[in-house]
Amino acid sequence: MAASELYTKFARVWIPDPEEVWKSAELLKDYKPGDKVLLLHLEEGKDLEYHLDPKTKELPHLRNPDILVGENDLTALSYLHEPAVLHNLRVRFIDSKLIYTYCGIVLVAINPYEQLPIYGEDIINAYSGQNMGDMDPHIFAVAEEAYKQMARDERNQSIIVSGESGAGKTVSAKYAMRYFATVSGSASEANVEEKVLASNPIMESIGNAKTTRNDNSSRFGKYIEIGFDKRYRIIGANMRTYLLEKSRVVFQAEEERNYHIFYQLCASAKLPEFKMLRLGNADNFNYTKQGGSPVIEGVDDAKEMAHTRQACTLLGISESHQMGIFRILAGILHLGNVGFTSRDADSCTIPPKHEPLCIFCDLMGVDYEEMCHWLCHRKLATATETYIKPISKLQATNARDALAKHIYAKLFNWIVDNVNQALHSAVKQHSFIGVLDIYGFETFEINSFEQFCINYANEKLQQQFNMHVFKLEQEEYMKEQIPWTLIDFYDNQPCINLIESKLGILDLLDEECKMPKGTDDTWAQKLYNTHLNKCALFEKPRLSNKAFIIQHFADKVEYQCEGFLEKNKDTVFEEQIKVLKSSKFKMLPELFQDDEKAISPTSATSSGRTPLTRTPAKPTKGRPGQMAKEHKKTVGHQFRSSLHLLMETLNATTPHYVRCIKPNDFKFPFTFDEKRAVQQLRACGVLETIRISAAGFPSRWTYQEFFSRYRVLMKQKDVLSDRKQTCKNVLEKLILDKDKYQFGKTKIFFRAGQVAYLEKLRADKLRAACIRIQKTIRGWLLRKKYLRMRKAAITVQRYVRGYQARCYAKFLRRTKAATIVQKYWRMYVVRRRYKIRRAATIVLQSYLRGFLARNRYSKILREHKAVIIQKRVRGWLARTHYKRSMHAIIYLQCCFRRMMAKRELKKLKIEARSVERYKKLHIGMENKIMQLQRKVDEQNKDYKCLVEKLTNLEGIYNSETEKLRSDLERLQLSEEEAKVATGRVLSLQEEIAKLRKDLEQTRSEKKCIEEHADRYKQETEQLVSNLKEENTLLKQEKEALNHRIVQQAKEMTETMEKKLVEETKQLELDLNDERLRYQNLLNEFSRLEERYDDLKEEMTLMVHVPKPGHKRTDSTHSSNESEYIFSSEIAEMEDIPSRTEEPSEKKVPLDMSLFLKLQKRVTELEQEKQVMQDELDRKEEQVLRSKAKEEERPQIRGAELEYESLKRQELESENKKLKNELNELRKALSEKSAPEVTAPGAPAYRVLMEQLTSVSEELDVRKEEVLILRSQLVSQKEAIQPKDDKNTMTDSTILLEDVQKMKDKGEIAQAYIGLKETNRLLESQLQSQKRSHENEAEALRGEIQSLKEENNRQQQLLAQNLQLPPEARIEASLQHEITRLTNENLDLMEQLEKQDKTVRKLKKQLKVFAKKIGELEVGQMENISPGQIIDEPIRPVNIPRKEKDFQGMLEYKKEDEQKLVKNLILELKPRGVAVNLIPGLPAYILFMCVRHADYLNDDQKVRSLLTSTINSIKKVLKKRGDDFETVSFWLSNTCRFLHCLKQYSGEEGFMKHNTSRQNEHCLTNFDLAEYRQVLSDLAIQIYQQLVRVLENILQPMIVSGMLEHETIQGVSGVKPTGLRKRTSSIADEGTYTLDSILRQLNSFHSVMCQHGMDPELIKQVVKQMFYIIGAITLNNLLLRKDMCSWSKGMQIRYNVSQLEEWLRDKNLMNSGAKETLEPLIQAAQLLQVKKKTDDDAEAICSMCNALTTAQIVKVLNLYTPVNEFEERVSVSFIRTIQMRLRDRKDSPQLLMDAKHIFPVTFPFNPSSLALETIQIPASLGLGFISRV
Repeated sequence: MAASELYTKFARVWIPDPEEVWKSAELLKDYKPGDKVLLLHLEEGKDLEYHLDPKTKELPHLRNPDILVGENDLTALSYLHEPAVLHNLRVRFIDSKLIYTYCGIVLVAINPYEQLPIYGEDIINAYSGQNMGDMDPHIFAVAEEAYKQMARDERNQSIIVSGESGAGKTVSAKYAMRYFATVSGSASEANVEEKVLASNPIMESIGNAKTTRNDNSSRFGKYIEIGFDKRYRIIGANMRTYLLEKSRVVFQAEEERNYHIFYQLCASAKLPEFKMLRLGNADNFNYTKQGGSPVIEGVDDAKEMAHTRQACTLLGISESHQMGIFRILAGILHLGNVGFTSRDADSCTIPPKHEPLCIFCDLMGVDYEEMCHWLCHRKLATATETYIKPISKLQATNARDALAKHIYAKLFNWIVDNVNQALHSAVKQHSFIGVLDIYGFETFEINSFEQFCINYANEKLQQQFNMHVFKLEQEEYMKEQIPWTLIDFYDNQPCINLIESKLGILDLLDEECKMPKGTDDTWAQKLYNTHLNKCALFEKPRLSNKAFIIQHFADKVEYQCEGFLEKNKDTVFEEQIKVLKSSKFKMLPELFQDDEKAISPTSATSSGRTPLTRTPAKPTKGRPGQMAKEHKKTVGHQFRSSLHLLMETLNATTPHYVRCIKPNDFKFPFTFDEKRAVQQLRACGVLETIRISAAGFPSRWTYQEFFSRYRVLMKQKDVLSDRKQTCKNVLEKLILDKDKYQFGKTKIFFRAGQVAYLEKLRADKLRAACIRIQKTIRGWLLRKKYLRMRKAAITVQRYVRGYQARCYAKFLRRTKAATIVQKYWRMYVVRRRYKIRRAATIVLQSYLRGFLARNRYSKILREHKAVIIQKRVRGWLARTHYKRSMHAIIYLQCCFRRMMAKRELKKLKIEARSVERYKKLHIGMENKIMQLQRKVDEQNKDYKCLVEKLTNLEGIYNSETEKLRSDLERLQLSEEEAKVATGRVLSLQEEIAKLRKDLEQTRSEKKCIEEHADRYKQETEQLVSNLKEENTLLKQEKEALNHRIVQQAKEMTETMEKKLVEETKQLELDLNDERLRYQNLLNEFSRLEERYDDLKEEMTLMVHVPKPGHKRTDSTHSSNESEYIFSSEIAEMEDIPSRTEEPSEKKVPLDMSLFLKLQKRVTELEQEKQVMQDELDRKEEQVLRSKAKEEERPQIRGAELEYESLKRQELESENKKLKNELNELRKALSEKSAPEVTAPGAPAYRVLMEQLTSVSEELDVRKEEVLILRSQLVSQKEAIQPKDDKNTMTDSTILLEDVQKMKDKGEIAQAYIGLKETNRLLESQLQSQKRSHENEAEALRGEIQSLKEENNRQQQLLAQNLQLPPEARIEASLQHEITRLTNENLDLMEQLEKQDKTVRKLKKQLKVFAKKIGELEVGQMENISPGQIIDEPIRPVNIPRKEKDFQGMLEYKKEDEQKLVKNLILELKPRGVAVNLIPGLPAYILFMCVRHADYLNDDQKVRSLLTSTINSIKKVLKKRGDDFETVSFWLSNTCRFLHCLKQYSGEEGFMKHNTSRQNEHCLTNFDLAEYRQVLSDLAIQIYQQLVRVLENILQPMIVSGMLEHETIQGVSGVKPTGLRKRTSSIADEGTYTLDSILRQLNSFHSVMCQHGMDPELIKQVVKQMFYIIGAITLNNLLLRKDMCSWSKGMQIRYNVSQLEEWLRDKNLMNSGAKETLEPLIQAAQLLQVKKKTDDDAEAICSMCNALTTAQIVKVLNLYTPVNEFEERVSVSFIRTIQMRLRDRKDSPQLLMDAKHIFPVTFPFNPSSLALETIQIPASLGLGFISRV
């Protein structure tokens, strides 16, 4: 159909936008040919008129359907154009958080600026071995494709990683190399992959710097070739570097830095070893402070320096060379601080003793004066003479900077050479994969020579890329036999010619560099004259004559000509280089050794690197100037040559392209800038790939996929058996224009837009079908709803009418009842109201009358009291008036008298004054004075008379006063009596009033009491009612509390049960973890053992003569016998790692817990030693106490007691001698041995403990013999005693008589002689035993000597280990420790065998001695009393073994053991045994042979048989370990053999289910608990091997059967897949389906059942199989976007239900297998549930408890609609899920561990089969064994 027909109403298009680059819009009406304007509706809600271009009339780009948005491959899009590509990348990056996308053969990687968990080893394992199109895009997929094509096509590969600075090129290259290192491994122990990765810190420090766009920008390009051998394992690597930006050493722009190494040196300047460099802060140096940004946020330069030095050490760069590098770098910094002073315009000078130059010369080891001279002068050579010319300050500065750049470049080359030497391998390289990390297309505001070279390189790479894409397209067309039409694609050969052809830009630049006075301006004019208006790709800027513009494939770039010539010539004065070559610092001349090679005619060095600078050498002969000019290579020429070499290398390999995109310039995580992305997409060639694909037939479908997808567009009659013809017929009807598609051999090719048209037809057909289905279903639903509503309405009406009638009858009854109630109630109310009013009236009357009477009484009482008060007041007033009058009169009298006295006194004073005056006046008037004196005397006499009169009058007055006072007192008494009488009257009156008041009060109280009683009665009644209510409430509360208590008890019980269950589960998890760790260690031990066997075989083939001192039993034998050292299975489990064999050459990572357990075991052995020592002391004390008791007994017990005591003493003396010898041996060992030899766990210590055990056993045997002898003597004495004797045996008289009789007959002498002979015999035996002990001591001394030698060897190994890195040192020390312990175990086994032989020999001798002693006793007893033994003869007493009747045993000869093992194990065919014979027959036969060896008490035979059995089983599994039947068969038989050893061990715990006959068959002589542990370990190894076999068989089936195959046909449609075709989901021939998986599971189950495997073990195997199925399925689901859809979730749930049905059929639902599928089930449910609202989010969080947060978010991000009826998951919903799950504590790991193996247990399963009934078939060839 025509493209214009797709522009219909509601069709969506892309229109250009200045901000967003492209904006989406929707057509508001159909487009008709000829329309000039399109009516569009934008997504933000605006309408727009879009005007078409009147010239081209080009319509806007159509938008792809939503189901195609977010595709893994951009070529899968129906419309291939720039907006579709940009939108697809944005959706994947922002919405789905996917940073990788395919674009045909290109992997587009967008830098997320965030750490993502998608690079772990689990992801590497998931991508390993997968096809590139079968998994989601990833750098690992590209690496896997390169690795696979290298191995498959035998062709070298290249991965080209490009992009601009900060896009993630280096990180992508790192991950690619890490993938190769992980999947291929290293062919040697040197770990080349670690060295390759370790080279990154070095190269980053010397080649990376901070720029405005990137904090760690690579300022050079590199190509790393990773070499592989014939087995495709990494053997080495080689690095080439390109175009180091040397100008950065001397100049940095604003906000940029120099190379990191300079700042790392400055940050580490305070280190002691750096003191000699005399460095300081970076701001102190001219070369590090120009950018003004010496610090990078979040980067510690000192720590980075430590990492750089560590990487140098790892790569073999010695400390001296490292310090040399740092000296040169520090010298460059000091050289930058050298200043020049202008002498005149053409000359300059350096200040004397200039400090920076002095430091530079000291560091470089050159002469100061010479360097100072040549920094300010240069030498000019002509044909005849040589001139020394001073240079100006500017020239000197430029020469200094050129020297610094030259030194740095040489140092850079030297470091790269050393890195390559460290990565070089002596093994021949078979193939390689190259990783090219090179700069992308660059354009800045100012572009110079560096950008020109970079863009030139990108032009060459783009040309190679275009040709490769074009070639692939052509191959695809030719393969499908499609008519090939030439596709027009952009060819950038003209641009390349403009740069590199004759008279091109580089050629003119080199020519101008040769001119004596060439400048940038003259070169620019030559460019204008040569190319302007002649080449369309070359332009001149309008406003500049010093720049030019080149139209590159990505964009136009304007280059500034300034500096081109200087950078291209890269001139360094030869004299300065000579000064450096004469340096005393040895390393510095090494940097310039390749100068002669550098100026040779070759285009590149031998290593393939680009020579970065070239120094003109001094001519030596003839015309030196011409020779120098002839051989000098400019930087441009060198770069062009190295670029040609690189292109030849890439053209000789198969390229793989990775284009890194920088999403924004601000390093914000997951932020997408459309403008920047489009610029980079145009620059990196992605859009060109799209254009080439879109020019032909971009959409390609296989016939089967097309039929499956568009089956809905076909009618039944159109469907033929031939799918190809069917597709052709349908397409001819659907698409009339045959040019829009082509039919290939296996695919249909569509032009752009046709798939979208077919999708539109399919969606319309499905929409019409959906509408029809919806119409029918909605009608049916509405009819059903109507019928239900009608029936419900009738029922409701019936019930409502009945209810209304009942309500009306009830209303009538209530009305009548209410009338009656009202009548009686009204009567009651009226009567009650009358009674209340009458009672109230009476009460009012009584109160009123009382009130009036009380008022009248109160009035009379008040009048009476008023009269009394008046009387008293009036009397008081009269008395008061009288007293006041009297007081006034007396006061007046006194005042008057005082006045008269004062007057008299005044007169007297006047008179006295007058006399004195007269005296003074008349001194001579004595007579007159005398007269006056006489007159005074007379007056005195008169005064005395008057005084006497006054006294008399006073006495009279006093008497009268007393009289009056007595009268007054009498009157007062009478007054008081009157007052008392009055008070008595008043009190009587008051008492009367009080009595009246009390009466009234009593009445009121009575009334109050009555009221209170009424009120109390009411309150009581109220209280009773309240109490009743409270009682009811309390009962309710009680019931509620009881219910609550019951509920709480129930909850507590449930909580405790839940807690108990959780604790039980936790304990089970801990137990499983411990089992898993132990079984992993066992698996590691098995792997090491196999490795050891392989190495042993290789050594056997290489060296025919075995090594001296290593003649021991095989490894398995050593492992088995070492079990005897331990006494419990727990100790054995802890010491399993110590039983590993000698370490192989390959380093194996070990757990530090291994070493800690060994230390723990040593501690336990010390405790065992102490316990054994205490036991020995206790036994010695017991012997001493028993001896003391025997000595205290009376000596008068007769000859029998004497004989008994003699016998006991001899035995005790023998025991004492043995103890003394043992103590001497211990003392000798402690004195003569080294401390480490006698330490716990040492060989001598263990031998001593074994000897102590044997002696203790001997002591026990002797004590038993003493007890037996005592009992025999007692019985003999009882027999000899006369029957009629009533006295006891202790009667002294009888004993004396018996002794006397013996003396008389000489019997005592004979007994003494016999005992003496016995003593001699025992003493000789003890002497021989002493000699044997001395021999053993000598052997121990020899062992000590060997241990000393071993110690010396260990010290040497330790010294060697100290030279290794710390990690390798720890691994090596642990390996050596394990080797030492293993060797000790082997030696101890040999000692144990010797001791066992000695113990057996001593036991036999002891039996002989006991027999002789018994015979001697019989002889003596016969001679004691012949008359007493007539009635009851005494028989000789012996201690023989108790013979038993053994059955169910098989006897074989020792020499037939190998034949038995060969016929029963090595050559046995599992299929025949499983079908024709009883299950577990080999196990029963082996156990019956073990029983016979146990019966014979032949420990050597038991050990040999069990060891041979275990070794033979291991050999069979090693030989046929990939055969499921073989592994299953021997797992079943090993478990049965283990169960037999437990069932017949004699332990009570294993004998509960035995019959009496089976209990008789138990082992009698040997405890095989150690061998049970060994067999259990062997069974674990076989189980793990069985799981690996299962996994290898099931793994190819799982993804195809569980995910890709459509079990329910037609549910999920096939979407377009683009160039990277995936595996078809349609079941073709050879494709695995779910039925294939079920058939395989049935096969596994039937084989295990036939072999008689334990049911519990079968359940564990099934659980492991289902875990593998679930884990692999879920992992692939998480890595495949096309599988995350609603229909695929339905398919998965159906498949899981089929697996569950299989479990039910096999009765395995309780095996735990279903629970292992829970994560997969929840993932399938997550694909199907609704994902819109918060309730949906809550439901998802509660449902997906078996999935981690990362897995849930990943599934939601990957969810992709298959058709238009599904909706995508919004970003906000995913964020809601993340917020709800942020508190969940689970693993951040994305994928499940598919290699995880559950810990296996072997529950005891006794057999009911009787051993004696087992018949051995002749087919086994075991005729040499016989039943016993």
